[in-house]
Amino acid sequence: MKTIPWEVGNLDGLFALILFIMFGPALLFLIIGFILRSKQKKKAAKIFFILAGVYLLISLGVCGGLAGVF
Repeated sequence: MKTIPWEVGNLDGLFALILFIMFGPALLFLIIGFILRSKQKKKAAKIFFILAGVYLLISLGVCGGLAGVF
């Protein structure tokens, strides 16, 4: 049986990379926010919580659209 040259193989690694790009930085910002909140720096913690929310919202829109292709 001859394979078609434009046939794509296993894309599990690419899908894992997209998921990491989608949730990794938002999770990192959230952890930094909780660390700053425990050190009584509430204004800086609030900024990181907002950054985590905005990054998650944008990444779910952009990367979620790409993940829908799979």
